[in-house]
Amino acid sequence: MKYFSSTVLIGSVPLGGDHPVRIQSMTNTDTLDTRATVEQCIRIIEAGADFVRITAQGVKEAENLANIKSELRKARFYTPLIADIHFNPAAAEIAAGTVEKIRINPGNYVDKRATFTKVEFSEKEYGEELERIHSRLIPLIRICTANKTAVRIGVNHGSLSDRIMTRYGNTPEGMAVSAMEFIRIFRAENFHSLVLSMKSSDTAVMIKATRLLADMMTADGFSYPLHLGVTEAGEGEDGRMRSAAGIGALLSEGIGDTIRVSLSENPENEIPVAKEILRAIAGSDGRIKEPFERLEFKNHLKPYNPEVYNFENGEFFDENGNVTNVTISTFNAHEKFVIRKNTDNLILNPVFNENDPEKLAIDLGSILGKYFITKQADGICITNKGAVRGEKLRELAFSLLQSTEARITRVTYLSCPTCGRTKFNLQKAVKEVKQITGHLSGIRIAIMGCIVNGPGEMAGSDYGYVGASPGKVHIYRGMEPVLKNVPQEEAAKELLRIIEEDLNKTSSE
Repeated sequence: MKYFSSTVLIGSVPLGGDHPVRIQSMTNTDTLDTRATVEQCIRIIEAGADFVRITAQGVKEAENLANIKSELRKARFYTPLIADIHFNPAAAEIAAGTVEKIRINPGNYVDKRATFTKVEFSEKEYGEELERIHSRLIPLIRICTANKTAVRIGVNHGSLSDRIMTRYGNTPEGMAVSAMEFIRIFRAENFHSLVLSMKSSDTAVMIKATRLLADMMTADGFSYPLHLGVTEAGEGEDGRMRSAAGIGALLSEGIGDTIRVSLSENPENEIPVAKEILRAIAGSDGRIKEPFERLEFKNHLKPYNPEVYNFENGEFFDENGNVTNVTISTFNAHEKFVIRKNTDNLILNPVFNENDPEKLAIDLGSILGKYFITKQADGICITNKGAVRGEKLRELAFSLLQSTEARITRVTYLSCPTCGRTKFNLQKAVKEVKQITGHLSGIRIAIMGCIVNGPGEMAGSDYGYVGASPGKVHIYRGMEPVLKNVPQEEAAKELLRIIEEDLNKTSSE
């Protein structure tokens, strides 16, 4: 069943309802550097963004949004601006008088930074905490009402409050409940210009949380627009596939009104990827008309390990070049591609006609990712009539399985897209970490630009490389810091040293 969202105005741009799915990106300049931020905003807008988000980590940054907006308007750019807020209600209240939309995180807007410790609350104490949050939100709600500023309640997996995690854990349910608590506060104040998001670097968590929130809102009789994105998706082919898989899965169900592809690259690079996801799923008008049926997550009694096949001259070949016995029949004629299955296994055999390997990677993630995230498909064989052929198709198949975590054959890298909070060259760091650890396999490494995205939002990673201050890095094992304030020029080697020590210790036990 399609999720029918209400329409919210972001400045003069309508979001939700039957309007096209909107695209946005976020600047990674210092917000106090007006010229650099304005120039980057213009590049993002000219690439095709409907909204531009800018971090406002402090009061000074929030105040400078007025200068940034003024310069953009002088240059005749009228795209709505969004202020990104973490930990600082004072900054939110200042920014709300300038920009068209504010993004706040329920996990840290009023609550302190999560300590990931269990704090028991009685029903009375839990209620009192919600009342305290309600009271602290009232000034922001009044400013937003007076200025017709919309609010995105943006929940991030890994940055839930201790209060939520104690009761629900770091789970999709906890994420959805956190959002619903804030929704009810805004509704109690008769404020309805809301947008919601459930973000995670884990595509399965992102999908489960967003579906759950949509169902909760529908059950309560309201339906605000939903923003979609996969955090810390990374860069390059893997980052594009991971983002496409998570976003595409929900868009295909009719869920999602605005999207952001988070890449550890220049932000304007995100816009063509978002456009291609929409083209693959929704067509030229940017709004899917006939949603596909929701795929439920399938439980496997044995480890899930889908196969990769080649297809030549009417025969399937496995990754070793051996002919396999696969009985083929049409599975679902409603899809935009052909799905094949035999009695026991579902084998996807999409047929493309694409000359651009980047577009083919995005299309694969957008259209097929959901089958591997939900563990429905047992194999894939890509056929392409365009210029992308042979070994590259096999590489793309394994990249799809890697990005959906259906089959891990190398290191999984998670990295944030950076923003004005990042105090070191994260794009350089990602390349250094990949170069020095690329020979490893089967582990997850998170490369994070600041303490907002780490350590909480790298939950589930085996190791973390987190920006701490200009040129300084904290190195984590899981969520525990192992080394602090390592100079960036030494950090990648130190990370590898720790990983190798752990691997040697494990092999000797």
